[in-house]
Amino acid sequence: MDNLPFQDEELDLIWSEGAIYNIGFERGMYEWNRFLKKNGFIAVTEASWFTPERPAEIEDFWMANYPEIDTIPNKIAQMEKAGYTLTAHFILPENCWTEHFYAPQFPAQEAFLKKYPGNAAAADLIAGQRYEESLYYKYKEYYGYVFYIGQKR
Repeated sequence: MDNLPFQDEELDLIWSEGAIYNIGFERGMYEWNRFLKKNGFIAVTEASWFTPERPAEIEDFWMANYPEIDTIPNKIAQMEKAGYTLTAHFILPENCWTEHFYAPQFPAQEAFLKKYPGNAAAADLIAGQRYEESLYYKYKEYYGYVFYIGQKR
């Protein structure tokens, strides 16, 4: 993601769901701008805070795992600073997390644990994933994924 094989101003659209975090939202906004034609679009989802303040437990979790998480207004400001005009943004529905992200993980986690019985690293990995899921259910009113769509100026 940090060495894309495109020419400058080659693309009409860049679409990245749940992946820009690999290089960081702000960095991606700046670096990917050059690949878009004038008036081209970028469409990305990004973990974002819904509120300016939140409980320490969820704040600490995200700061340890993805410190670039920020509020929706701050993400929009980063986008605009990188050369885009915001055309739309919306919060992904809760069922995107519950039905389409977390629910399918359980059978895969169980299969993984069966494949690596007694493996502490495997058990720790699954425990971490399940802890993250429990935090979502506990604090979902404070954060989630937001879809941001911008047009290159």
